[in-house]
Amino acid sequence: MQRACAAALLTKGKSTINNPGYSNDDKAALEIIQKLGARVQIFADSVEVESDGVNPAAKEISCGESGLSIRMFTPIAALSSEAITITGEGSLPTRPMDFFDQIFPMVGIKIASNGGKLPLHIQGPLQPKNIAIDGSLSSQFLTGLLMAYSAAGASDVSIKVNNLKSKPYIDLTLKVMQDFGMYVPENRNHEEYYFGVPQTNDSRIATQDYTVEGDWSGGAFLLVAGALAGKIVVKGLDVFSTQADKAILQAIMASGAVISIEPGHIEIGPAPLKPFHFDATDCPDLFPPLVALASCCSGKSVIQGVSRLAHKESNRGITLQEEFGKMGVEILLQDDLMVINGGNGLKGAELSSHHDHRIAMACAVAALKAEGATTIQGAEAINKSYPDFYEHIKYLGANIS
Repeated sequence: MQRACAAALLTKGKSTINNPGYSNDDKAALEIIQKLGARVQIFADSVEVESDGVNPAAKEISCGESGLSIRMFTPIAALSSEAITITGEGSLPTRPMDFFDQIFPMVGIKIASNGGKLPLHIQGPLQPKNIAIDGSLSSQFLTGLLMAYSAAGASDVSIKVNNLKSKPYIDLTLKVMQDFGMYVPENRNHEEYYFGVPQTNDSRIATQDYTVEGDWSGGAFLLVAGALAGKIVVKGLDVFSTQADKAILQAIMASGAVISIEPGHIEIGPAPLKPFHFDATDCPDLFPPLVALASCCSGKSVIQGVSRLAHKESNRGITLQEEFGKMGVEILLQDDLMVINGGNGLKGAELSSHHDHRIAMACAVAALKAEGATTIQGAEAINKSYPDFYEHIKYLGANIS
C-alpha cells in the first residue's frame, strides 16, 4: 500500500488504488503524498490519487512511525528543489538515518541531520549519478532511491549495492513500479540496478488501476494462530506474491501443522508440532510469529537473522526473549541465531508490546495456547500495521476483551 502511494505520486495523471490499507502506516503514506502535491480522495474500497509529480505543499513532512515511509519518501521528496524537513514519531527518531548523510551529497542533495537521526533537513533536486550503497541495514533505502531515480529520468547510470538484505522486498518495489508504468531499471543479480534510456510516457493521463495485495506480514500471524489453535481458513493471500513474508509457509510446513493451499485460500489447523530451522535474514518481520509458532513446537527451534532485529520498533530479539520468558518459554540469543525451547506449555502472563505492533500480535497468538488469561499492555500498537487484528481473531473464536 505504501509503495502504491509513492508510485501514484510519481506517476502523472490519475491512479486508483483498490483494496487499500488503512493502518497508521498507510495513513501516514497518504498524508505524505498529499504534502508532496498529490490530490487524494478516499472511498469505501478505493483511493483515488491525482498527481503532477512532486510539488511540495508543505515545508515539513511527518512519516508517523513508519520506517518504510521515511526511507522511501525522503529521496522522493528530494526530487523537488524546495527545502523540506522530514520528521517522525514513536521510535523513529531513535533509528539510524545516517545513510542519507553519506549518500545524498553524492546525488546533489543538501542534508543536515541530528547526528544521523531525525529530523532531516533536505534540499534537492536529486541528480541521478553512479553510486554504490550498503544494503545491509535495510532494503528500504534502496526502494526510495530506485523510485526517485526512475522519476528523475535517470539515464545511463546505475546504483550498485553491497550486501543487500531482504531482496524480495526490492522485487516487490520493482513490481509496483512496473505495474504503475514507471521506468524500471535492469536488475543485475541484486548487485546493480542499471537505468538505461527511459521510455517517456508523459502522455498517459488515463486512470491507472492498481490492486493492493493481501499482506503476508499480517497474514503470517493468522496462519500461525491456525497452526496453534485452528482449524481456520485465510483468504486474500497470493501464494505467487514477491512479498518476503510469504516464506512463513515454509516454517509452518516444516513444523508439521496441517495445511492445504488452494487457489484463493489457505486452510490450516493444528497437529503435534515439531521444531524447525529457519533463516529469516531476508524476512526479519517474521521473527515474532515464528517465535509464537516455535514456543509450541516440542524441542529447540532455531531462527537465523537476529542481527536484523535491533533497529525495529523495539529491539525485537531482546523484546521477544523478555516477553515470551514471562510465559515460560526460554529463548537464547547466540550471535545471529535465536534458539527457542518450545513444547513445555505456555502460561498466561502480564505482557508488554513495547509499543511494537508485531510483538503485540505475537503475544496475542501465543496467548491462544496459554493456560490462564494473558494481558497485553500497549495492545493498541497493532494499529500501526493491522488495525483489524483483534477483531479478526475474535471472529475466529478467540476470547478477547
